[in-house]
Amino acid sequence: MEPIQDQPQQDEPLLEWREGGVPVSTRFDDPYFSLAGGLAETRHVFLDGNDLPARLRPGFHVAELGFGTGLNCLALAAISPVPIRMTSFEAYPMSGAQMERAHAAFPELAPLAHALRQGWGQGRIAVGRVDLTLVIGDVGQTLPAWQGRADAWFLDGFSPARNPAMWSDEVMAEVGRHTAPGGSFATYTAAGHVRRALAAAGFEVQRRPGFGRKRHMSTGRLMETAQDRRG
Repeated sequence: MEPIQDQPQQDEPLLEWREGGVPVSTRFDDPYFSLAGGLAETRHVFLDGNDLPARLRPGFHVAELGFGTGLNCLALAAISPVPIRMTSFEAYPMSGAQMERAHAAFPELAPLAHALRQGWGQGRIAVGRVDLTLVIGDVGQTLPAWQGRADAWFLDGFSPARNPAMWSDEVMAEVGRHTAPGGSFATYTAAGHVRRALAAAGFEVQRRPGFGRKRHMSTGRLMETAQDRRG
């Protein structure tokens, strides 16, 4: 089946839609979530990769690079037993209509997805027990200016080969600088330069089995020496 191209309104990302309702960014030629099962991938990579929900406690703070369709936020909200915070950085936010079309692929998340779309455009949105703040703009500028620290990171930008600026040494260093003591990250990529940048940022990086046909992914915890440097 030929992909259907979405004609965007001003400032919306240009999308193609693959079978199964999977949006693909034409800017980066990369899908927003796995063609083999986006929710299962999110659970494997970002939730299990950060040992969630076991670590969740009131006030726990998740940060994310690459909000996309909001699927990771929805999956997190679905399993959180306590009120938590999430800050997500996104350069090219979808429109509400584009998100609604993408969310149709996950009927089990429909109530949470509806809450997300109801608050879309407000900057701060209640999604279940997740207090979501969305930061719009180039992460190379918005992340250094952020005053928060995350207990867990979802590193979910488009692939390093297609979106190298988001995975630069400088941005990964900012991820480390904005991580709380004992904080973690998880990402679907096992690219060597990303792993090295995260290690240089202070993380003890591990390679784990990836999702589906992807052999490997990466996770890590902030090392004590890095925590000491942060005071």
